[in-house]
Amino acid sequence: MPILKSLQNLLEKNKIKHEVIDHKKVYTALDTAVTQHIKPREVVKTLVMKINPRKYVLALIPADKNLNKDKLLKEANKWLKKNEEKAVKAIEFAKEEWMKKNIKGKIGATVPLGSLSKVSTFIDKSLLKNKNLVINTGDYEKSVKLATKKFLEIEEMIAGSFSEAKKKMKKK
Repeated sequence: MPILKSLQNLLEKNKIKHEVIDHKKVYTALDTAVTQHIKPREVVKTLVMKINPRKYVLALIPADKNLNKDKLLKEANKWLKKNEEKAVKAIEFAKEEWMKKNIKGKIGATVPLGSLSKVSTFIDKSLLKNKNLVINTGDYEKSVKLATKKFLEIEEMIAGSFSEAKKKMKKK
């Protein structure tokens, strides 16, 4: 399957130089990094989050990190206040059922551009330190590599610090 047509159109419209990478089927951002032999911090993990009953956002973090929901909640409330909207008490992962109806691409291969699905995008500041990023294309067997600077030109994103190191599993 080719990359999402809406993503391709967005990249072409904005004259974004990019490379489409074919790879074996993967279901996680970390597997994308391993498969392509790239640093996990350069691969964008796209999470779809529900911040109130009618508002959803994308949260972008590096593949080798976990989401800190408390920190994202704090960032979301700052953004809501700036937009004169009511603060929220909790943030949760979007249900798969909602994603199938509202998010373009396959579940787990969400394109990290909220404008394609009419949601806002939060990006973890640690991703901004990379020269290039590798992003989902809506498909499990393709990714796109592009300059971080160009990625940020595509749409307005809310930058904040809301990722944390993955916790090591304890051996029994």
